[in-house]
Amino acid sequence: METQNNQLNYIEDTQGRWGIFAWIFSTDHKRIGILYLISITTFFLLAALMGGLMRLELIAPGETIMDAQTYNGLFTVHGIIMIFLVVIPGLGAVFGNFFLPIMIGARDVAFPRLNLFSWWIYMAGAILAVYSQFAGDGPPDTGWTFYAPYSTESGTNVVAAVFAAFVLGFSSILTGLNFIVTIHRMRAPGMTWFKMPLFPWSLYATAWIQVLATPIVGITLMMIVAERLFQIGFFDPALGGDPILYQHLFWIYSHPAVYIMILPAMGVITEIIPTFAKKSIFGYKAIALSSVAIAAVGYFVWGHHMYTSGMSGTARWFFSFLTFIVAIPSAIKVFNWVATMYKGSIDARTPFLYAATFIFLFMIGGLTGLVLGSLATDVHVHDTSFVVAHFHYIIFGGMGFAFFAAIHYWWPKMFGKMYNERVANIAWLITFVGFNVLYFPLFVIGIQGMPRRYFDYLPEFHAGHLISTIGAFILLSGLFLMIINIYRAKKHVTPAGDNPWGGVTLEWQVPSPPPTLNFDEIPTITKSPYSFEK
Repeated sequence: METQNNQLNYIEDTQGRWGIFAWIFSTDHKRIGILYLISITTFFLLAALMGGLMRLELIAPGETIMDAQTYNGLFTVHGIIMIFLVVIPGLGAVFGNFFLPIMIGARDVAFPRLNLFSWWIYMAGAILAVYSQFAGDGPPDTGWTFYAPYSTESGTNVVAAVFAAFVLGFSSILTGLNFIVTIHRMRAPGMTWFKMPLFPWSLYATAWIQVLATPIVGITLMMIVAERLFQIGFFDPALGGDPILYQHLFWIYSHPAVYIMILPAMGVITEIIPTFAKKSIFGYKAIALSSVAIAAVGYFVWGHHMYTSGMSGTARWFFSFLTFIVAIPSAIKVFNWVATMYKGSIDARTPFLYAATFIFLFMIGGLTGLVLGSLATDVHVHDTSFVVAHFHYIIFGGMGFAFFAAIHYWWPKMFGKMYNERVANIAWLITFVGFNVLYFPLFVIGIQGMPRRYFDYLPEFHAGHLISTIGAFILLSGLFLMIINIYRAKKHVTPAGDNPWGGVTLEWQVPSPPPTLNFDEIPTITKSPYSFEK
């Protein structure tokens, strides 16, 4: 009890300080969530700018605004920032930190100081990642996957980028560990596993992937560093190594990492739809257990990234089969979301629009994923821009639009102020249109044979690239309008009230913004988290 009182006094002390130190040394989970929000938004805008420059280069055949080496460095660092600094931490680091304790009736996470340390590690890794773009040997040009043998032989600054990803892995592991212990040990009295909201369920499944899978990629990345510095020969055939070993080790982590990205997104959508349909979620247990099923089966499907790498026929059909199996729990979620909306009293406010958009885009990404998971079709579209389009429909259309849904859903609770919904809806429409104009043409030119990651292309692909580049600037304009609208909401006093959406989970039962210790008295849970009965 004394330890808990000291912890609470420390939190209150940090809240009382002025200036930046009140934030960067605070152990309040809500302030740490906001630190992640500011950091991730900054890096997202930086990487989005890089993406815009790449699309501008591809607006026409031949060199437009940069040479091939600059382009290679740009798409590598764009990928490193987006994947390791934005998408993987993303929803869990921001909204998991801010809302997980409140949604389960706790005053904070289990290890507040470790939570703050995780953010510091994240920032250290972020600085290294950005530094790799400007180091003396030139930005890394390997792609964010760091495939051997090129990553062991390239003369660019690969070591700094690889070590940045390695450092960021520790932040991911510690956050996952913190969330697991918090959910196991700190749920409110009466909150059994099947009375817990579904966003915490998604964070729980994600946390196990973070803890179990991240060390694999950490070891793999250190093998790249050792290969470059000491010529050990893990992946060099001349020294007895095998470059395909790197791909296996990398994707054993990186395919489960897709679910680190997408499971919290699914959790967000599962919170938003009942609130705006004014109905209890359809199939609560099926959604909860499907999150765990996705996390479990996701460990066994990495080989579908490697059909053309020289695997045996038996291995290929087996990985293809498992790829179709892992689609089943995702389909369960989509079915239950639609069933929840069926005959609901839908209030199509801004968060709901983003949630509905998520379902549409995620379905396109998921169905095209089955094209890539099927042996017969993957051979034809592997390493084409079809893969680029699929990847962005899943990750940006999935995690990205879920993040936008979450920020519009929980912003009034986080800051107690309401944004301009009319402007928010216009920004949603521009962003949705721009996204599809940007990425859908890549499916078409990918089927036609356009390779991915190419600085130049044949004239027959010009129309697709031109349309895609136009879409990129529509998308960027929508994103900037969205961010400006939300930022203005923080600066202007438009009170949101404690429960502007009529939500029923615990975060909507506390003041906006929530007080330092979340609850005056820890609640006792007696009913379903999605009961709309008065």
